[in-house]
Amino acid sequence: MKRKPFLPTTLGLAAAALIMGLSLPVQSANDEPIQPLQPAKVTDPAKVELGKKLWFDPRLSRSGFISCNSCHNLSMGGSDNVAASIGDRWQKGGINSPTVLNSGLSIAQFWDGRAKDLAAQAGGPIANPIEMASTHDAAVATLQSIPGYVKEFKSVYKVDAIDIQQVTDALAAFEATLVTPNSRFDQWLKGDKKAITDVELKGYQLFKSSGCVACHNGPAVGGTMFMKMGVVEEYKTNHPAEGRSAVTGNAIDRFTFKVPTLRNVELTYPYFHDGAAKTLTEAVDIMGRLQLGRVYSKEENAQIVAFLKTLTGDQPKITLPILPVSSDATPRPDPFAPIVVPGKK
Repeated sequence: MKRKPFLPTTLGLAAAALIMGLSLPVQSANDEPIQPLQPAKVTDPAKVELGKKLWFDPRLSRSGFISCNSCHNLSMGGSDNVAASIGDRWQKGGINSPTVLNSGLSIAQFWDGRAKDLAAQAGGPIANPIEMASTHDAAVATLQSIPGYVKEFKSVYKVDAIDIQQVTDALAAFEATLVTPNSRFDQWLKGDKKAITDVELKGYQLFKSSGCVACHNGPAVGGTMFMKMGVVEEYKTNHPAEGRSAVTGNAIDRFTFKVPTLRNVELTYPYFHDGAAKTLTEAVDIMGRLQLGRVYSKEENAQIVAFLKTLTGDQPKITLPILPVSSDATPRPDPFAPIVVPGKK
């Protein structure tokens, strides 16, 4: 399920006005920079079900222990609530795992946007030596050795041989269903003025008037653009991530990252690519200063945090799948076996 990014034509003018200190016209709930999140539409339930099984199957990893859900826990807002995920052999991940919820609405995948869509992203962790530490060939061979998977892939894709493109396509189909509509703020946008409190509404008004909506807009409240981390004030960190410059090769793109979605943000701490902000209060303070040149009072910060918490929507209701049984030919994982690197002794 591929979604077009939200690109409002008037947002650039609005952002410019906010930066220049000009007032903006009052908007109605039907003309807000944030739109209600719509439920996912499932067009191929069999493919989604296959993708769900792959999502929870640790046999895609070298150790037979790590699944996609390990770092994007659907019981915890689609993240893992640590600054850097724990990968193969207890290795520290390279960056803070973004939430998978509503990720199909993003302009690209990964913090640096190196994957164009969910399918392009899905194959990365499988072969990443720090994360699942397998290879695409090994993962496919494992699936091909499991009769239940062979039958299910054939039913969905009409082929006998499984390949990595089918695997990532099925995973992407499942991920595209992980949408969280019906937040209290969505209810307010749709006309229920009692869905949020006066404090939360003040927080939203401040969120708009401060300029936060220049980057955090659309149904996902983010994810539609790349932005430099530290527009007004330099962001200081020891984290090695370079952002978009690692993809484009342009020095000007250093520390430019995909703007994260703020949907379900109260669930997806810690914040930023390096996981440096442990709380929403801390994140709002840092973003105000670095991106907007704004120092929020304690009361203002609390109002914005209150608003952000209204963005938590209905979480995906997942029935855990019963995974196909391994055959005698299925490789048995040995999590503690030495890793053989070609060319090295």
